[in-house]
Amino acid sequence: MRNLYAALNNTEALNNENDHIMVTIRLHGKKRQITINAMIDSGATEDFIDKGFCSKYKIRTTQAKMIREVYLADSRPSAMGPITHTGKVPMDIGSHRELAIFQVAKLPNHEVILGMPWLKQHSPRIDWGQGKITFESERCTTWCLKESPTVYAIPQDEAQEENLKVEFGVAQSKKDQRVKVKKVDPQAKIPTRGSAHAAGHDLYANESKTIEARGQEVVRTGISITPPRGTYGGIAPRSGMAVKHQIAVNAGVIDSDYTGEIKVVLANTGNQDYGVKNGERIAQLITEKIV
Repeated sequence: MRNLYAALNNTEALNNENDHIMVTIRLHGKKRQITINAMIDSGATEDFIDKGFCSKYKIRTTQAKMIREVYLADSRPSAMGPITHTGKVPMDIGSHRELAIFQVAKLPNHEVILGMPWLKQHSPRIDWGQGKITFESERCTTWCLKESPTVYAIPQDEAQEENLKVEFGVAQSKKDQRVKVKKVDPQAKIPTRGSAHAAGHDLYANESKTIEARGQEVVRTGISITPPRGTYGGIAPRSGMAVKHQIAVNAGVIDSDYTGEIKVVLANTGNQDYGVKNGERIAQLITEKIV
């Protein structure tokens, strides 16, 4: 069976706001509870959970009876697959509790995706415009609910920002071990991973600027970060920009006591001017321990 779910190569590729919303869920792992924001996506043909997320938070997974490939809409194999394991974990959405079953995949920018199987099973009434989710099916009112059947979605940027803090965290109970991300400009984009196993998070330009040949410019990101105690943030170049456009990164250390806006020094080592576009990925943020 083919799973025709378009791979999420980057968050900004999700331009249709009418088929997905973000909602806060609580997963009950073997040792502790994890609160994270999941995407409810009517375009997803399966319910997915990220492989690295399961490993990090000790969520039990079981080898699938059959290995399944994940395909893009154009029938090409997706980097999300193949699906070799499933995950079964108690999940709360507000007062709604269930035993959720997920396909374990390599999700680049989301930890949990609730797709058509979940939507069909619980038949929630969703006001996509208002972000209002009401559990009123016979199954939910009989088995899943404790109190109010209505929960509310949260803005996608806010959800991803909260997920980023959880993802960076060594332990949820230790707040000083999280990378704190703050938007200096409300229009700024928060860092995202290019893949589930990427070492760094992509930083985005918060302005458009032209870098002349053999010159350099300072480009704003619109965010500030505070690395965990005993670490620093390193700003590294993106290999695609370096190879295709000869764009390098100069001066790339963020100390834990620096609270200002992150600005990236981009150097054009090529012979042609390069135009940086607002919202373009311009560098990588890597957290490293201080030895």
